[in-house]
Amino acid sequence: MPRYLWFFAILGVSVCCLCAFQGYARAAQSKPAAKSSFLEKVAELRGAHVNSPKSVIFSPDGSVFYVNSLEGGETLVYDTDSRQLQHVIRHRFGREDAGLFLNGEDSVFGYTYMRQADSRCRNCFMGKPVESVLTHNGRYLWVSFYRRDYDQWAQSPSAMAVIDTATNQIVRVMPTGPLPKVLAASADGKKLAVIHWGDNTVGLVDIASDSPADFTYTEHLIAGTKLDTSRLAGKRRDAACGLCLRGAAFSPDGKSLFVARMSGGGLEVFDLEGKESPRVVCRDISVPRHLVLSRDGETLFVSARGTIHALPVKDLQKTGATVHGRSLRAGSGLRTIALNREGDRLYAVDNHASTLSCIDLKQWKILKTVSVPRYAVGLAVSPDGKTVVTTSQGKNGEGGHVVTVYAVHDETPRGDDSQQKKDAPPQER
Repeated sequence: MPRYLWFFAILGVSVCCLCAFQGYARAAQSKPAAKSSFLEKVAELRGAHVNSPKSVIFSPDGSVFYVNSLEGGETLVYDTDSRQLQHVIRHRFGREDAGLFLNGEDSVFGYTYMRQADSRCRNCFMGKPVESVLTHNGRYLWVSFYRRDYDQWAQSPSAMAVIDTATNQIVRVMPTGPLPKVLAASADGKKLAVIHWGDNTVGLVDIASDSPADFTYTEHLIAGTKLDTSRLAGKRRDAACGLCLRGAAFSPDGKSLFVARMSGGGLEVFDLEGKESPRVVCRDISVPRHLVLSRDGETLFVSARGTIHALPVKDLQKTGATVHGRSLRAGSGLRTIALNREGDRLYAVDNHASTLSCIDLKQWKILKTVSVPRYAVGLAVSPDGKTVVTTSQGKNGEGGHVVTVYAVHDETPRGDDSQQKKDAPPQER
């Protein structure tokens, strides 16, 4: 073939290839961008103040979320949109803070001090914040202290702070029994339950008034036998805790209080009208940890080891009734669970597997599971359902010490995106 024909042949092929490439490029440009994951990680919050973050809770309007930094002795206030740290509430008290302790109160229910740093100032301490609850339409944030820092074995009375969310200032510090964890408020906003992990008891507080100065303890409830803390020096209190009471929820009518027995199994049911003695139900539920009431108040959700249980409230309240619930395997070391606003999805963090799962409550199945930083323990869902925040504690100097923020997208979630090993060591309960 003459050379000039080869030239035109090669030119023709080149033009065809160029046209094909341009067509492909235009198609790629017009193709819609791929949707983000249903649970998209948008931030990991770290820093000097994020020291073993234990729990998280959103304000009622969702504008901020509060993180309890257990070992830092601080409650951190973050802006939800910018995810910037707005305020640090320090739980360190000295003689200059005496006014926060009404009439100098340092104990309740006759609890005595086994150990104190300064007998002249029992209320001089750093509190280790564990859990929180909001009352009075979000006006007051209550924060429980695992222990006073000088009470090494959590044998003595601890305390809880009442924070005015309008100013982010502590307005009162109230004494508690040993090692309080979960705080639960009744639906009518008149009662607060303080769950004492440390000695099988619960303190009830009358919070009907709008003034913190009027908040008053009314009852001291006991599950089984009150634990003698005088003999627990040198004991690891995460395990030496009797029944290890933790999760709690009031019935919608406020007549019953349900409390999880992590060590004893089952739920303790307290009749708050005083007509019946405390009783135990669902003993076959092993290591129940966190309790959440459904939006309609008809179902109590329980996280227990790797299972989510859904229990009818009417059966739990009725003495002698058989509790007909259902269960869903959702992990291996579940910790906190939280509902979205509509109440049709339940989120759960797994401390062992380092995962976050979303459960469709109507279909009663896991929709999505994603990886989270190691030692996940705390969890909260924003009021609009668009943001999920988890907290991960550190352990033995490894992992954790991070608050993770996820954006929730409207697409239908599918599958398991987790990459973490399923045998990660457990964390504090």
